[in-house]
Amino acid sequence: MGPNPAKIEKCQKYGDVVIQRWLVPAGANAAVLPLLIGRALRAFADGYVSILLPSYLLALGFGTWEVGILASATLLGSAIATLALGTWGYHFHHRRILLSAAVLMAATGFAFAISTDFWPLLLIAFVGTLNPSSGDVSVFLPLEHARLADAAQGEARTALFARYSLLGALFAAIGALATVLPDQLVVFTGITRITALRIMFSLYGLVGCMVWLLYRGLPAPKPEEKQLPPIPLGPSRKIVFRLAALFSVDSFAGGLVVNSLLALWLFQRFEMSLAAAGAFFFWSGLLMATSQLAAPHLAKRIGLLNTMVFTHIPASLCLIAAAFSTSLPLALGLLLLRSLLSQMDVPARGAFVMAVVTPGERTAAAGFTAVPRSLASAVSPTLGGALFAAGWLAAPLVACGILKITYDLALWRAFRKNVNAVAKG
Repeated sequence: MGPNPAKIEKCQKYGDVVIQRWLVPAGANAAVLPLLIGRALRAFADGYVSILLPSYLLALGFGTWEVGILASATLLGSAIATLALGTWGYHFHHRRILLSAAVLMAATGFAFAISTDFWPLLLIAFVGTLNPSSGDVSVFLPLEHARLADAAQGEARTALFARYSLLGALFAAIGALATVLPDQLVVFTGITRITALRIMFSLYGLVGCMVWLLYRGLPAPKPEEKQLPPIPLGPSRKIVFRLAALFSVDSFAGGLVVNSLLALWLFQRFEMSLAAAGAFFFWSGLLMATSQLAAPHLAKRIGLLNTMVFTHIPASLCLIAAAFSTSLPLALGLLLLRSLLSQMDVPARGAFVMAVVTPGERTAAAGFTAVPRSLASAVSPTLGGALFAAGWLAAPLVACGILKITYDLALWRAFRKNVNAVAKG
């Protein structure tokens, strides 16, 4: 007797409801579900690409300097695209822009897989969506943040941002495990390592196609939405620019140790294998995911600003200590402890920005706070690569830690008088 189609359909519907309830917190609009799933898919691809990128470039014959330049190009291109979105993006419905970004993601993966010369790779890195860091720096971010902010209020908004960040960290960790696939392909199929790495970039392109299909399910603009006048950044301009300046310091510091450069540091400092690096970044990402799950509860108790500052400083101290570690286990232990603390500010920061601006300004605010961050982080990987090339392996990690502590103290000083108001989100 064959399976009962009615029971199968019922089970599928039940499974969909369970997944939706787990992903979308109470009090949030379930229409954001495709955005959450899309974030997970993109994070998976970013998780392995950020680690494989330096390995691929070194295998092509490039040096640490070129790795830093290409990492900077990806971040600079993302910054310019985000700036354009913040300036003109409100003229277009978010669905159209998200679909275009998904097409660009697919094209980036396929183009990177077939290119071997430096200048074509640099161009692709600049205009494409490759992400050498542990966080999302793409044009997707301001669009999705604005939609998430519209879907919930107060504590539900913070919880929704936490789910968004959690999915990103969790699937980035799973993606890090996929870095073992090139070596496995070499062993089981006999293909060259370069070919195996190109297959992984092609997989990145396929993920872009999946994201495009997913975002096709987003609601199309309604006729009345098309008639709404565009709303650029206005009443909240001063506070947004102030936040953008502070965030840029944090991002410049983070750019010195983006995942691609941190992997390069492990390769150069301890001669770590690609498989071992993948395992480390998996556990690192898993700890980041755990911390982001705890972030809403911590923010509820001590406030958004306190969560952003008082978890960040110990993480930076761990990074500085890791730079001077003489053994791999000690360095990895300190870096894992850093991972447990360093990303707690991510959902709090997103909810913080959305809480201090008017609803109509949210897309512009997300863009204008993201742009300086991307521009600042675009410069530092080149500097980090140059320091590595000069043999100063500890310098990028130490500089990153000191700058991040400076940012935390400046943020606290700027907003400590408003901490109670901000904590309410």
